[in-house]
Amino acid sequence: MADAYVALADGRVFEARARAPGRTRGELVFTTAYTGYEESLTDPSYEEQVLTFSYPLIGNYGVRDERFESDRVHPNAAIAREFTDDVAEWLTEEGIPAVDHLDTRDLVTTVREEGAMACGIVAGPEATPEAAREELSECKGMSEHLDIGKQVSTDEPYTVEGGGEYDVALVDCGMKGSIASSLAERGADVHVLPYDVDAETVAEYDPDVLFVSNGPGDPANFESTTELVETFTGEIPLAGICLGQQIVARAFGGETEKMAFGHRGVNQPVRDLDTDQVVMTTQNHGYSVADPGDLEVTQVNVNDDTAEGLESDEYDVVTRQYHPEANPGPHDSLGFFDEVLALAGDDSRTAVTAD
Repeated sequence: MADAYVALADGRVFEARARAPGRTRGELVFTTAYTGYEESLTDPSYEEQVLTFSYPLIGNYGVRDERFESDRVHPNAAIAREFTDDVAEWLTEEGIPAVDHLDTRDLVTTVREEGAMACGIVAGPEATPEAAREELSECKGMSEHLDIGKQVSTDEPYTVEGGGEYDVALVDCGMKGSIASSLAERGADVHVLPYDVDAETVAEYDPDVLFVSNGPGDPANFESTTELVETFTGEIPLAGICLGQQIVARAFGGETEKMAFGHRGVNQPVRDLDTDQVVMTTQNHGYSVADPGDLEVTQVNVNDDTAEGLESDEYDVVTRQYHPEANPGPHDSLGFFDEVLALAGDDSRTAVTAD
């Protein structure tokens, strides 16, 4: 007899096996990654979502905290065809419901055909289909999570030291830790700041570049971060990754839109429009830039032509929709951080102000 149930917005209820007890709800999404489950589960971009792994066995090389991208698991729940005991025990300790022994191929194809959707999950001895439906009925859409930045951002500024060759003000909208470490490895002192930091505080660091991180949810809800980018446009170089690209685009008059099921995995091909070179990338996003505004699209997704890179020579802007830090995933695009710091190294700029 099943001791877990997953209720979908399309009316179906899946029976499953409970691997970590609890009940919750969230937007059902999937990742095609077959390694990097620790990085995915600790990626703040999965906040308020239920993460389904399309690869059938999750946990075959254990759980090691040095691979974590943040200090906790972020999806509301996790689903796989089979979780190993190591992963099940970890998620139990984290208080994150997890279920397996269900047809994840069906779940993934459903999301591909119908789009990311609300779901409710209950796992444990008292689980019933009715309880899963109750959770489903309470689920909000991602655009309704107006304060999601507060859930994932740092509360207080801190610095990741990298030698002091550059100063990067990194706005934490749900940052993967490897972004800060990638910049620090290249000689930058990375000042990690809350998502709602004010311009005066940023100016106190006199940064060589303002960098907006990845994160969860609808970029339209990050109004204060968008206004911050507008304030420093033309003052210092600007950069962003994932949600950061979307926020920067909106600051330049662009528009963003929700995708049907997003890009989530380590196998997304991206083509550079100048060189015609294709690189494989790691991605995790459910929104994209529909209109770049005053920015130029420099890279596109091979599968659907969505914007993967934006730039502006006039305003010293460079952004990427994918994750160049590649944790997990291919290392094809690590040069992005060198591009950012090349902008930061321009000796012609003056001291930063908040005017």
